[in-house]
Amino acid sequence: MSDHTSRTPNDPLADRTDHPRYPRSNRYDARWAIDNQMGPHALWLLEWLAPALGLDTLSPGSRVLDLGCGRAMTSIFLAKEYDVSVTAADLWIKPGENAPRIAGAGVADRVLPVLAEAHDLPFGEGSFDAIVSVDAYQYFGTDDLYLPRLTRLLKPGGRIGVVVPALREEIDGVEPPEHLKPFWEPDFWCFHSAAWWRRHWTRSGAVEVETADWLDDGWRDWLRWCEIVADEHTDDWHVRMAGQCAEMLRLDQGGTLGFVRVVGRKP
Repeated sequence: MSDHTSRTPNDPLADRTDHPRYPRSNRYDARWAIDNQMGPHALWLLEWLAPALGLDTLSPGSRVLDLGCGRAMTSIFLAKEYDVSVTAADLWIKPGENAPRIAGAGVADRVLPVLAEAHDLPFGEGSFDAIVSVDAYQYFGTDDLYLPRLTRLLKPGGRIGVVVPALREEIDGVEPPEHLKPFWEPDFWCFHSAAWWRRHWTRSGAVEVETADWLDDGWRDWLRWCEIVADEHTDDWHVRMAGQCAEMLRLDQGGTLGFVRVVGRKP
């Protein structure tokens, strides 16, 4: 079975992309990751989430929903690293676009791409052993009513785990910190702190929150990836966006922005 994701010997980008915190991600082709990125390094974030979510404890063939999978890099990683069956759900990247990428990774038998909107998921109750969402959940999961609806898709005892761009502390008032004003988009108001996410999930009553924490030096990982994409991507729009993001993160120095992971278990 072909595999277009594995790192080739003497990869010229390896020195820039290898990270001691993410040994599994280091095995993937750097150019493949750059070309298919849609923001922060999704494989790094998923690898950080994995131990808290207990992915290594899932039985082979367990069913996992990858919600907001983008170009399916995380879905491919889940199938290859944990031998699970993945439903790769996204609204913006169509199944016809993801299917060749999945086949090229050699996991077409374990990853099913589907078109789905987060509020209208075409799956039955108790369909999944786990739900994963990387750099997507913040766009729909801040709704007080959302988590109970989503966790109906989990089997009893199943876990949901997300990683989201986040705030170190909640922002008081209606304006961002002065140094971030030139970069701030209205969408950034969906970023919240670990404490906010813990309270949000706990009071929903849908899960028992097992983890809600901040990634130490996560902003450095984010900055490093933005700089790589700005230097190495072949598309001008991606280069421009990554450059602006890098400038923002250099100014912030982790004072405001970073990443939070949240894991909950369905009773």
